[in-house]
Amino acid sequence: MKRYSTETGVIKTFSTADYVLFVILLLLSTSIGIYFAIMDRKRQTVKEFLFASHQMNVIPVAFSLTVTFMSAITLLGNPAEIYLYDTMFWWLCVAFAIALIFVSVVFIPFFYRLEIQSTFEYLQMRFSKSVRICGCCVLITQTMLYMSFLLYAPSLALNAVMGVNVWGSVVGIGTVVSIYTSLGGMKAVLWIDTFQALVILAGQLALIIKGSMILGGFDKAWEICRERGRINFDEFSPDPKTRHSVWSMLVGGACFWMFLYGINQAQVQRCLSVPSLTKAKIAVLLSLPGLLCIVSFACMDGIVMFAFYRDCHPITYGLIEKNDQLIPLFVMDILGDYPGMPGLVVSCVISGSLTSLSSGLNALATITLKDILQQTCLTREITELQSTIISKCIVVFYGILAIALAGVVSQLGNVLQAVYMVFGMLNGPLLGVFTLGMWFPWANKDGALGGLFFSLGFLCWVGLGSLTNKLTTPYSFLSTENCTWENAPNGKTRPTTVNPLITTTPSEYSDPFIDMYRMSYMYYTGLGMILVWGMGVPISFCTGFTKPKSLDPRLICPLVEVLCPCLPERIKEFFRFGIIHDGKYEEYKTDNETDKGETEIDEIDQDIEEKDERYENYEMELEAETEL
Repeated sequence: MKRYSTETGVIKTFSTADYVLFVILLLLSTSIGIYFAIMDRKRQTVKEFLFASHQMNVIPVAFSLTVTFMSAITLLGNPAEIYLYDTMFWWLCVAFAIALIFVSVVFIPFFYRLEIQSTFEYLQMRFSKSVRICGCCVLITQTMLYMSFLLYAPSLALNAVMGVNVWGSVVGIGTVVSIYTSLGGMKAVLWIDTFQALVILAGQLALIIKGSMILGGFDKAWEICRERGRINFDEFSPDPKTRHSVWSMLVGGACFWMFLYGINQAQVQRCLSVPSLTKAKIAVLLSLPGLLCIVSFACMDGIVMFAFYRDCHPITYGLIEKNDQLIPLFVMDILGDYPGMPGLVVSCVISGSLTSLSSGLNALATITLKDILQQTCLTREITELQSTIISKCIVVFYGILAIALAGVVSQLGNVLQAVYMVFGMLNGPLLGVFTLGMWFPWANKDGALGGLFFSLGFLCWVGLGSLTNKLTTPYSFLSTENCTWENAPNGKTRPTTVNPLITTTPSEYSDPFIDMYRMSYMYYTGLGMILVWGMGVPISFCTGFTKPKSLDPRLICPLVEVLCPCLPERIKEFFRFGIIHDGKYEEYKTDNETDKGETEIDEIDQDIEEKDERYENYEMELEAETEL
C-alpha cells in the first residue's frame, strides 16, 4: 500500500522495531491472562472469575477504573475533535470531577452496602424481575455496540500506519481480548489494565513532546491554534442545539460519566473487587487524576496536531479518508524516523481498546449469567465449575458478536460523537430507572417500565432523526494553502473549498422536528434520566404508588441527607419521607409516641413487619439462585 506525505510526497512506514513492539504488547496481554488462568486453576469459582474474590489491591483497581472507558475512541477521537472544532471539549475534565465525586459519595456506598453482584439485582429488589431483565437487555445492547466501536476505531489506526486490512485487524484484536479475558477473568483484566494504562500515558506524552519540539515548543502550537480560532473555552450559549457549550459539557458530561462510573456494571464490578467500601471509594477518587491526564493529553495532542497540519488538511489532500485516522498519520509524520516510537504510540491506541473490551466482556458475562440465565433458563442447580465454564463461554460468544457488529458501526461517521450519541440514547433511560428507584420512594414497577420505554423511544427517535438527516456541525476553518499538490496522491488538484464539510441549513428541511434532531448529543443522557422521572412518577401514582414506609431502607438513597449532612434534623426528617435509615426506627418511634396515638404506632409496626417478611422471602430466593 503506497502512502503520501504533505511534505516529501511519500510517508514513512512501520519498521521492524515497530512491529516487534506492537506484537510484544499483544503477547504480554495474552500472557497475563494465561498466567492468572494457571495460578488460579484450583480456585475456579464464579466469585474468583468475576470479582477476584473481592481481595484486589486498590492500585490496580484505580488504574483499571481510569482506562476502562479511555479507549481508542478517546485517544483517536479527542485529538480529532480539537483539530476539527475547538477546545470546548476540554471542559469534560470538570465534568469528570463532578461525576466521580458524586459517584464516590452516593452510588458506590449504595451498591456496596447492598452486597449484590450485579447492579441489576437492585432493580428486582426495588421493582420486579421484569424491570431487571429489561434493564439488562438495554445495557447488553449498549455494551455490544460500544465494543464494536472499540474494535473498529483501532483497526482504522492500523490501516493508516501499517496498511493492515481493517477487518483483519478487527478479527485479530477481538480474538486476543476474548482469549485473555476468558482465561484470566477479573484479576487478569485488572492487571492488564494497569500495564496498558502506562502504555497509554507513554504514547500520549511521546506525541506531545516530539510535536512540540518540531513546532518550537507547546506554547508556539497553542499560539497558532489561538490565531486560527481553535482555543475557545467561553461558549456559554444556553441553546441546546449548540454542539458543545459549557452547560452541555458540564451538565451533560457529568450525567454521562455518572452513569458509567456509578451504574455501569463494568465499573461497579471493579469497585466490588476490593475488600471494603473505604477502599472502593479510594479507588474511584484515585482514578480521577489519571482520567484528567489522559483527556488533557489527548486535547494537547489535538492542539499540536492542528499546528503541524495548519496549512494542509490531510483529508482534503487525500492522505487519509476518515478523521479518526488523523492521529495515526501524525504519528508517522513526526515519529517515523525513530524506530519503535510509532509502534509505541499505536500500541497506546490498541491498549485503550483492549482495556475497554476486556472490561465490557467481563461485565457482560456477569450480567448474562446472573441477570438473564439464572433468572430464566438455569432452573436446575449447577456447580461452581459449571457456572465458571458458562461465564467463559459467554465471553467468547460476545467477543464473536462484537466482531460481527463492527461492520454496522463503521457506517455511523465520527466515532467520538457516534459513541456519545449511542451511549446517551441507551444509558440515559437506564440512569433514570436506577435513580427513580433510589430517589423516588413512591415509584413502582409500572412507573419504572413506563418511564424506561418512553425515554428509550423518545431518545431513539431524536438520535435516529439526527443520523438519518445527516445533521452535522460545520468544522472550523481548515486550510490547504501549503499542500504540495504536484505530489498529491491520485492526481488530486487544489480544491475549490477549504472546508470539507458542507451541511444543510434548517430551512432546506420540511420536517417540523428538525430543531429537536439538532439537539447536542451531550444532553442525551441527562434528558433520558429526566424523561424517566417525568413519566415514571405520574404512572406510579396512577397505578398505585408504593408506600415509602413499606420499603426496605437499603433500597432508598437519602440523597439530601448524604449530600447535605449539616442540614437541620427537621429538614432531613422531611426528606426521609417516613423511611428510617441506619437504624433510626426506634428513635423515630420514641419521638412520636408522645404525639401520636397507639393506632398510628401499630400501623408503623405493621408496615415494618410486612416489609421484613417480604424482604426475607426475596433474600431466600436470592440465596437459592446464588447456590446455582
